[in-house]
Amino acid sequence: MTAIEKLLVGGAELDFLSEIVWRTIIMFILILAILRLSGRRGVRQLTLFEVAIIISLGSAAGDPMFQEEVPVVYSIVVFTCVMAVYKLVTWAASRLQFVAKVLEGEAMTIVKDGVFDVKSENRHDFSKMEFFAELRNLSIEHLGQVKEGILEVDGTMSVLFYADEEVRYGLPLFPSQYKKLDDLSVAGPFACMYCGCVQQEVTAADQQCCRCKRDRWTLARNTKRTS
Repeated sequence: MTAIEKLLVGGAELDFLSEIVWRTIIMFILILAILRLSGRRGVRQLTLFEVAIIISLGSAAGDPMFQEEVPVVYSIVVFTCVMAVYKLVTWAASRLQFVAKVLEGEAMTIVKDGVFDVKSENRHDFSKMEFFAELRNLSIEHLGQVKEGILEVDGTMSVLFYADEEVRYGLPLFPSQYKKLDDLSVAGPFACMYCGCVQQEVTAADQQCCRCKRDRWTLARNTKRTS
C-alpha cells in the first residue's frame, strides 16, 4: 500500500462505509431540527450564548457520523438535554433582566449626535475600524449624517439618521477622505480622527481635541446622504 493509499483508506472498513452514509444523514437531520427548534432563522441572529450551544454540540453531532463505537442514540440524548437547558435558560432570560444581560450582553451606543461615544471607544470589544466598515456598507459618508448608532447584542448595527436639513459636519469614514492633516492652516472645520468632535479652528499651538485630548485632525464633511 502506497503512502497516499494509506493516508486515504488505510485501516478503513469498507463494510462500515454504507453505515456512515446513514449515520451522517440522521445526524444532519437532527442538527437541522435543533436549529429549527431554537427559533432562529440565520447565523446573524445568534447571540453568544447560542453560538456556545452550537459549538458544544459539534462533537456530539460529529462523532457518531464516523465512529462505530458511538451509537446515534447517545447524540440524541445529548441534543435533548442541551435543548432542555437552552429552553430553560432562555425562559429565565426573558423574565430576569440580569440573566439576559449576563448571557447576551447589552446594546452599546457607538455614535451619539454625530460623534463617537468616548466610553465605548475605550472598550476592548469595540473596533472603530470595523464600525467604519459597517457604516460604509450603509452608504454613510461621514458621522455628521448619523444621529445615533447602536451595536446590538447580535452584532448587527442600528442607525438613526439626521434629516437632510439637519446634517452637520462630521468625521469622514472613507479611506480617501480619512487622512491626517499636517497643514492646519487650511480652511476648516476639522474633525478629530479619534472621537469625531468637530472644531471650526485648530491652531498649531493648540492641536488637542477639546473632547478627547488627542491631536490628529482631518477635514470634516457635511455632504447629505445620497441613498
